[in-house]
Amino acid sequence: MEKKKGKGVESSKLNVAIIHPDLGIAVELVSHGHNVHIFTAHHDKTRCFEETLTGGFPVTVYGAFLPRHIFYRFHAVCAYLRCIFVTVCMLLFWPSFDVILADQVSIVIPLLRIKKSMKVVFYCHFPDQLLAQHTTALRRIYRKPIDMVEESTTGMADLILVNSRFTASTFANTFKTLDARGFRPAVLHPAVNVEQFDEPYAYNLNFLSINRFERKKNIGLAISAFAMLHAHERDVLQGRNLVKVSLTIAGGFDKRLKENVEYLEELKSLAEREGVSDRVSFITSCSTAERNCLLSQCLCVLYTPKDEHFGIVPLEAMAAQKPVIACNSGGPVETIKDGITGFLCDPTPQKFSLAMARFISDPELAEKMGREARQHVSESFSTKIFGLRLDQFIINVAQGKSDKGVN
Repeated sequence: MEKKKGKGVESSKLNVAIIHPDLGIAVELVSHGHNVHIFTAHHDKTRCFEETLTGGFPVTVYGAFLPRHIFYRFHAVCAYLRCIFVTVCMLLFWPSFDVILADQVSIVIPLLRIKKSMKVVFYCHFPDQLLAQHTTALRRIYRKPIDMVEESTTGMADLILVNSRFTASTFANTFKTLDARGFRPAVLHPAVNVEQFDEPYAYNLNFLSINRFERKKNIGLAISAFAMLHAHERDVLQGRNLVKVSLTIAGGFDKRLKENVEYLEELKSLAEREGVSDRVSFITSCSTAERNCLLSQCLCVLYTPKDEHFGIVPLEAMAAQKPVIACNSGGPVETIKDGITGFLCDPTPQKFSLAMARFISDPELAEKMGREARQHVSESFSTKIFGLRLDQFIINVAQGKSDKGVN
């Protein structure tokens, strides 16, 4: 552990390893002078975030040969095995780090505790057992030991971070044993680099949905709401019916994942049934530059997941000076100021379409909310604020000021 000079105070320059990386965390730790090393089981240089190539930190891959699933089953077991392999290789081949930040997969924490000199921080985006399906007796038997391991290993971390107050409450309700023992995870909201959205803005009559092509993202809600809006377009546009309103659905897509492939086809079929396929376009796996361009040109962003743990897309949209229509549950309740930077709605096509109609009939409303949204993100969810909080968490845990995640 080295010393570095801060603004009027002396702080620590730490050697930090990240397993199963969260890119934003790595970038911000580097910006605060720490030495960061990412360890992962997969790093495709043709599809990865640009920052992993130019972000000032090394990325080491172990276990790329290990499967992600076995005949589209046992995803959790495969993920655990991959992370365990990465962790074992890191412990064998690399010197000790001051802090290890484990992201999402807690089963590696007992292995990391082998080296007593290292502190372990676990960033729990959401309890994995709530993301998994328990629909059949066989699946419940399969998941039971995995769920038990998740809770017991999570409690071995020196500090537990969660991405929202919603996740913190879910954590307490899910991990009842840890909650009874006084474990209180600290909330560290993710953030966005506001400056990357400084390109010129336009407010075209295009609604934009950005999400991974997964069923839990509820993207069909955007299509159904758009179809309902389209049915009343002549009234909404108040005589400007020659202008066509459109919907763009963009997001992460991996052809190796069966659900991605199937869900994309389901969404295309839904657009056909709703009679709006000629006005709905699909963009898969767009680059960061393409995403930013889409944000700069749209009227507003539709964010459709219900009970989302946090949701980075609303922040990106608001940073791009665009209002957001989102479900009134989960993380968006903590990031969107209803009626000021967007609208929080019940997750129904009727409610979403009503909110969309307000922007169509009054485009100046989108501009006004967009300006408020940009200011809101700059003041509360910028990478600068995130970095300051994360830096303090890491330094505190390295100095022994945090006890088993109790906050």
